[in-house]
Amino acid sequence: MSYPGYPPSDGYPAFPGYPPTGQESVYPPAGQYTYPAVPGGYPPAGGGTYPAAPPNAGFPGAGYPAPGGYPGAPQAGGMPPYPGGAGFGVPPAGPGFGGYPQPPAQNYAGGGPAQFPVGFPGGQAPSPMPGPPAAMVQGTQGTIQAAPNFDAGRDAEILRKAMKGFGTDEQAIIDVVANRSNDQRQKIKAAFKTMYGKDLIKDLKSELSGNVEELILALFMPSTYYDAWSLRHAMKGAGTQESVLIEILCTRTNQEIREIVNCYKSEFGRDIEQDIRADTSGHFERLLISMCQGNRDENQTVDYQKAQEDAQRLYQAGEGKLGTDESCFNMVLASRSFPQLKATVEAYSRIANRDLLSSIDREFSGNVERGLKTIVQCALNCPAFFAERLYHSMRGAGTDDSTLIRIVVTRSEIDLVQIKQMFTQMYQKTLATMIASDTSGDYRRLLLAIVGQ
Repeated sequence: MSYPGYPPSDGYPAFPGYPPTGQESVYPPAGQYTYPAVPGGYPPAGGGTYPAAPPNAGFPGAGYPAPGGYPGAPQAGGMPPYPGGAGFGVPPAGPGFGGYPQPPAQNYAGGGPAQFPVGFPGGQAPSPMPGPPAAMVQGTQGTIQAAPNFDAGRDAEILRKAMKGFGTDEQAIIDVVANRSNDQRQKIKAAFKTMYGKDLIKDLKSELSGNVEELILALFMPSTYYDAWSLRHAMKGAGTQESVLIEILCTRTNQEIREIVNCYKSEFGRDIEQDIRADTSGHFERLLISMCQGNRDENQTVDYQKAQEDAQRLYQAGEGKLGTDESCFNMVLASRSFPQLKATVEAYSRIANRDLLSSIDREFSGNVERGLKTIVQCALNCPAFFAERLYHSMRGAGTDDSTLIRIVVTRSEIDLVQIKQMFTQMYQKTLATMIASDTSGDYRRLLLAIVGQ
């Protein structure tokens, strides 16, 4: 099956030097890809059935935050059969990116809402780090923007009044938290303690319950801390939620990874690498350890000679030999930039007459397969990857609320607008429509307020 939105509908992203001048008509050879034909776009007609990505929905890759997004330091499980353009849940006919196994449902311990720490971390966000270059944030947009004329004291007063006395005014709380950026929520939390000598998080926990409690407390966590907390919870106690480890560690930027690793150490007193080694093994363990280094090349310039060499190297490590050289796949996918990987995927298809995702599907299995495919999918179209995760969190009987909450919260200031666009193209229904039919009450109202219509 083809991966949606590859490449974007406005043509190939502006990567310097591609295709080489005078060779525009030969990239790629006719009939090589199964991607959809886009008028004036790339590749040539005759491809698969997926809709083109909305403008600007291609690269930048995973998690490059928009201004006001992550304060520093952006989800993945097994990838289920990709819903087709002919109707959601129906795989399109023909070759292309292979089907993906259904991710296991993620439930926090005890089967109920996650147990959030009472005070995280000192009520303050980590010190902001310099943002990424403008080229890395261009083309993505969150649904939550910083509120103009923001007054932390006034918002703290509104929240205090909503929780004071008999009953709780949940709508007043929703109106505040859904319309403030994460940085502004941290200031509200600090103002609340200054004004009333009470911890806002403790008060919220005493007034709320269930999924709406989990959602609101997630919104009040500093972004880096929420990622670190999610990773700790995924490895705490019996069993491991591997899909959470993949979703976070395989999609965040170098800066975010480093901030997460430091936060994990400072807040939980633990070394994340040691926890990963204790909870995973083999090639999957090595992939996650590689991700924890936060050393992926983030140079946005593509070296097409290197892409050709890497593609040949990957072919020789997998399809071109008996057995698989897993370390070669780990080296290339863990270290190359997302634009570079995108070019490598194209070169690989020309060499192998098969797309890289299909080869990974044939050569690997289990969690390492899902991790490697997550990296490739985010290099091709990050919003489509998260749209797929959201769909499968709500598909079928029951709802994987923790995944739904985590993605909506972590992408709300980064690229949730593009995720919504891809969701509609991939599943022929809006994200808001599916959320409305799968949730209820204040939980539904807050999710819809964040996602927007």
